[in-house]
Amino acid sequence: MFTIEQLNAAHSKVKSGADFPAYIRDIKKLGVTAYDVFVADGHSDYYGDNHFKTSSAASHEPLILGLTVDAQQFKKALKEHQQGKTDYATFIAMCATCGIEKWTVFLDKMTCTYYDAAGNEILVEEIPQEKK
Repeated sequence: MFTIEQLNAAHSKVKSGADFPAYIRDIKKLGVTAYDVFVADGHSDYYGDNHFKTSSAASHEPLILGLTVDAQQFKKALKEHQQGKTDYATFIAMCATCGIEKWTVFLDKMTCTYYDAAGNEILVEEIPQEKK
């Protein structure tokens, strides 16, 4: 199965949301089937076949999540990030401010779902195919 070191190497190539499709391709090749990213501390849980799971360490100082969801502001920040206008630290801080607790990427469905602290789906997006 895959290791955190392999996942970190793939993630190190990501400079903005514009790099996300290539990252997905790379980790899918490693055997990742899904993963969760937790906004509060940036740790991720990665899942593979046969109930395999591994977790990364926290990637930043703890953030306080907004108590209410600002879906409009979140969608605006997400679009800017996907266009490469913001870095990851800026994006994850905006997620916290907007009340996003985590997102889950399902590599079989090629979707990314954003959730609030109560587990409600805020947004489901299809992951774009990598541009050739």
